[in-house]
Amino acid sequence: MPRFQPTSRGRSKREAACALLLATSVLALAAPAAVKAQELGLRGEVSESTIQQDQLSNAGTPRAASTQSKSAPGQDGSPAPAYVPVSPGAVPDAADSAVTTGGIAASTPDNSAFSDDPAPLPKSPPWKPRQDDAQDANTPLKPGKKPAAKARTAAATADADAMGSDQGEVRVQPANQREKSLNADDRQPLDRGAERTGSIEGLDRKREDDPFAAAGFRAGSFVLRPTLEQGVTATSNADSSYTGTSAILSETTLRLNALSDWRENSASADGTLTYRKTLSGQRIEDVRGRVDGTLNIDLDHDLRAIAKLGYEAAPESASSPVVIEDTVSQPLRQTFDGSLGIEKDVGKARFGLTGAVEHDAYGDAKLSSGGILSQKDRDSTLYTATLRGGYEISPALTPFVELETGRRLYGQRIDDSGYERSATRLGARAGVELDMDEKLSGEFSAGWLREALDDDRLAPISGATVNAGLKWSPERGTTIGLSGTTIVEGATTPGESGDLLYSGRLSLERQIRDNLTGNAALGADWRRYVGSDGRDLTLSAEASLTWWLNRYAGLTTRARTEKLTSNLPGREETTNSVFVGLKLQR
Repeated sequence: MPRFQPTSRGRSKREAACALLLATSVLALAAPAAVKAQELGLRGEVSESTIQQDQLSNAGTPRAASTQSKSAPGQDGSPAPAYVPVSPGAVPDAADSAVTTGGIAASTPDNSAFSDDPAPLPKSPPWKPRQDDAQDANTPLKPGKKPAAKARTAAATADADAMGSDQGEVRVQPANQREKSLNADDRQPLDRGAERTGSIEGLDRKREDDPFAAAGFRAGSFVLRPTLEQGVTATSNADSSYTGTSAILSETTLRLNALSDWRENSASADGTLTYRKTLSGQRIEDVRGRVDGTLNIDLDHDLRAIAKLGYEAAPESASSPVVIEDTVSQPLRQTFDGSLGIEKDVGKARFGLTGAVEHDAYGDAKLSSGGILSQKDRDSTLYTATLRGGYEISPALTPFVELETGRRLYGQRIDDSGYERSATRLGARAGVELDMDEKLSGEFSAGWLREALDDDRLAPISGATVNAGLKWSPERGTTIGLSGTTIVEGATTPGESGDLLYSGRLSLERQIRDNLTGNAALGADWRRYVGSDGRDLTLSAEASLTWWLNRYAGLTTRARTEKLTSNLPGREETTNSVFVGLKLQR
């Protein structure tokens, strides 16, 4: 019997059907994974678990292509169109899906029209497992465990490798390892700048140089720092006189410091007021105080103006050269002083001109007999003008010279004894100005001073002068000060012109601890009388401690000794005193 020979028309139909089924199977397998990878790629990641699930859904139960599917395109010889999903993630119909075995797509043509037996399913081609999977393949399965995990791993590995060229490298993790979360690979080390910082209370603050210094309070453009000191003084000589006796006194002192916070100019003021009253012993009740103000103004053309104004009121000291006998109390002495200076720098040359006025007024003296003794003949006013010239050798050292001229005028041209005590003043000094910031600052000068009285019967008051105002800080918390003045004092004693008083003081201030401050001072006053051989020498020493309980209150104590020796009768005296009190500041 002759063998059946299919016609060319039959062969064409069969080849077209096989091609159609093969193309449909390949597209049906690749489309879901590709669409899924593209969808996940838009989010920046591809999850291995998602790919494995898609592969398992396609590699599960084999499906035979239905012969009743859509009519195969290409029967008329046109090429089969490629599958285009309607939207990302779309899945083709089950009828168009290809049968997959072991992760390799295979076509299953419908041979019922050409053969009685359907074409057998092609066997899965051999695949080479990775090293991790090969190790797992040699491990025997436990009873009851399905081999689906290895098949899924193999299928996912093959498909992921196939997509690597189009979607980028996709790393498939073995099934025996735990899967990572989607954002596990995106975790970066935490920036230290983004870490939480400590609380504000835990931050290191800059340590204050003097944590117990007065903080002050604002009043307009000034910062005020008041201090109140209240205590008790035990003294061996209540009025520091030759006939003085012991007493216990209540002593109250009020101090005030004001400092401006202006941008260019500056102003400052300092005031002190002390009230003493006897609690027991010699009867004493007096008030004394002083206030000083300074104003610095920068003018045009490198000019600076410095104005000062001061006032002091206090009972006259018992060590005054004018001795009033049989008095109940010393007369009140008031001093008004002011000055105005102009300074200009020309290169390294320094020039200055200062005018000053000082007025002394004396109150009446109360006598023990009940009478009053007037002191108007002692009232005087001193007018002076001082010219200074200096040259800056270095920013820390400026030598200078000064010339002074002035006139002293008494309220009474002729005093009660018949003498004309008004005088003409001339002086010259040379010194050096130091400016080493906080280490050493101030000036020192020495020279000669002469006051010629109008009355020819009175000798002129003249002699060497020494003036100093230095501050030295050898280390932090320690300040050493040196001050010195030369003062011309008038007299009312017939035949005497007056005297020259030299005063010097060496002070030490030490911050022993933050809340403990110590002070010490040594003083010396030497008075030389003109027209006689009289001499006075006063030596003093003082030490004090202040223990601050907090920034606003502290306990303070001080001890002082003073001794006056003189070659004139009735002037020697010794005074020892101790003070204990409470100091308040703001």
